[in-house]
Amino acid sequence: MSRSGSRHAVAAVTALLALLALLAACAGAAPDATLTAPAAPTTAVVQDLPVTTPPPATPPPPTTPAFAATVSAVTAAELGASWRPGCPVGPGELRRVTLAHWGFDGQPAAGSLVVNASAAQAMVNVFRRLFDERFPIRGMATIDAYGGDDDASMAADNTSAFNCRNAVATGPPRWSAHAYGLAIDVNPVENPYLLAGQVLPPAGREYVDRSRPRPGMAVAGGVLTEAFAAEGWQWGGRWSNPDYQHFSSTGG
Repeated sequence: MSRSGSRHAVAAVTALLALLALLAACAGAAPDATLTAPAAPTTAVVQDLPVTTPPPATPPPPTTPAFAATVSAVTAAELGASWRPGCPVGPGELRRVTLAHWGFDGQPAAGSLVVNASAAQAMVNVFRRLFDERFPIRGMATIDAYGGDDDASMAADNTSAFNCRNAVATGPPRWSAHAYGLAIDVNPVENPYLLAGQVLPPAGREYVDRSRPRPGMAVAGGVLTEAFAAEGWQWGGRWSNPDYQHFSSTGG
């Protein structure tokens, strides 16, 4: 072998030995025990937005009850103690009128009157006007509910019409306009009858002073008196012995 070839061989061996030493050093090194933890999953942050609540719907206005009335025939049995044979009119000449009205509690109610057949439409007209004006009626039952007793009906502040009885007045007995179904007494306590020092009913004493109008009272030019006047009915409140509750088509 020539001298130059010997030098090349030595260099190749030397490089090989250096490579083996490097590989041995790498194999003996401690492995890296540090592990990289997987990244935590990210959570998207959603911003809370204000919730807009629509305003509540406006409730409809309350419905005003409508006036209603019915007119029907009445029998002797239905008239009970308010009628008897010998009365100036018979059951066939009378009618039951059932009417809507307002109570003193501000609520609608219904009641019944018995009147002469010729007066039935006038009563419907009067009480329609009173209903429209919300004029209060304490109660309205046919007087047979009180055994035909006018005093008991007045004491209960009951509005009534037909009753086969004499007039409550001085002088000789005579039929009342009520006996014909041509008169009505409205709210007797608020509208008492003043007769010869008596107050009828006695509970009406609180209303003898008519200078301070209160609900349910009949006053000159008021809705109650005007409603009856429009039908040609007269008011007993103008009598010398004023009967503030009394209205009639005859003037008596």
